[in-house]
Amino acid sequence: MQIAFTTQRPASPAVIALPVRKDAALTGLVDGADALLAGAAAGQRFTGEAGTAAELFVASGDTTQRVLLLGVGTGDDAAFERAGGALTARLLTSGVTEAVADLSGIDALYVARFAAGAAQRAWRFDEYRTKLPEKQKPTLAKVTIVGDDAEWTGRDAVTRGLGLARTLATLPPNILYPETFVERVLAAVDGLGLEVTVLDEGQMAELGMGALLGVSQGSRREARVLALRWSGAGDDAPLTALVGKGVTFDTGGISIKPAAGMEDMKWDMGGAAAVAGAMLSLATRKAGANVIGVMGLVENMPDGDAQRPGDVVTSMSGQTIEVINTDAEGRLVLCDCITWVQNTHKPARIVDLATLTGAMIVSLGNEYGGLFANDDTLADQLLEAGRATGDKLWRFPLADAYDRLIDSPIADMKNVGPRGAGSITAAQFLQRYVDDGVAWAHLDIAGMVWSEKDGATWGKGATGYGVRVLDRFVADVCEG
Repeated sequence: MQIAFTTQRPASPAVIALPVRKDAALTGLVDGADALLAGAAAGQRFTGEAGTAAELFVASGDTTQRVLLLGVGTGDDAAFERAGGALTARLLTSGVTEAVADLSGIDALYVARFAAGAAQRAWRFDEYRTKLPEKQKPTLAKVTIVGDDAEWTGRDAVTRGLGLARTLATLPPNILYPETFVERVLAAVDGLGLEVTVLDEGQMAELGMGALLGVSQGSRREARVLALRWSGAGDDAPLTALVGKGVTFDTGGISIKPAAGMEDMKWDMGGAAAVAGAMLSLATRKAGANVIGVMGLVENMPDGDAQRPGDVVTSMSGQTIEVINTDAEGRLVLCDCITWVQNTHKPARIVDLATLTGAMIVSLGNEYGGLFANDDTLADQLLEAGRATGDKLWRFPLADAYDRLIDSPIADMKNVGPRGAGSITAAQFLQRYVDDGVAWAHLDIAGMVWSEKDGATWGKGATGYGVRVLDRFVADVCEG
């Protein structure tokens, strides 16, 4: 869907959308229609709550104009984003092809958030739907916004990054696997000035990445590590590393998952998808920061070559791991990626993202991502970025008592602890691979990358969670 901007409201547009603050008087919005607007709002119990909508039709010369009232609550930027999403949700498959939203006189940041909400809610994946009923096909092709576009470039970049992340998470696993993940991401970022590194299995074996390769060895799809580096600041500026788990399909391996719901495991690469989307966003808007995005890409399958519970593997760091459960594979992928980026790029801080544990969904449901960190300042910065963008995070503890739960009697550590505190022991595992002096945070986003219901700025399916919080974190912290 196209987003366009203009400085004046077009004469008699077929559809006009108007933001309304909570309990505001509905006067002067449409010439001669004050009573109609008030009546329509009362009849639909519309009071301007953020994200709500009401509509009516009014005479406009010889034609009829459709008027859409969009609630913006008390009027912060997040409420305007929800209003933009409500506009698209109402009109996307309505038969309407173009709408005008009048945000004249409204702060440019709020205008940009509105535009982003409208554009992000329009994302759909219909590539494999060959018999879609006519009434279910999207018709809304353009939203023209009357308002200041000064802040739109950055929001547009994030929207593009979200689109990439959602597409990657939605693609079926016979289409998206490590090699094709790399191909699709490189096509998306082509020409943006990113430095690209791709490691194949031979190179990873030479580097000693035994933890990651152990996950991959049961699949005929070869593993890959993809790294995208953006150098938007001087050589002396600190480097931030974003590391994403990219298990393009997770059967659980020999510790195989139940059949019911296993098809959902195509989005077990949601962390890597978020990193890819964030790097696209940062490069598109020419972020003034040095950032590297590292994606560990594997498929976890149970064939005759698959690793077994009880195997011991040696990670790139030299630490050994007793594999108790082959379905606890994401941490095995991440630990080697964390070691690789520290050895080769020396980042000052690392943020990793992963759909890591079902225990996180038990703890937080589908409302927050879990946050673990070895640095209070970094944790607070990410929490604030989450509040600002709507990619909400909740911090969990780390402690020696939890760390001891993954000690192994025959190796340096086990890849799982006891049933309790499963998300915490997974984070403790990763912390063992973080070098002294490196600020590190782990985001367990298992409950957030896929939604079984529509959200304010997404339809049912892939959400792109993580892209917005990473982009905002870089903007607030790394760009200074």
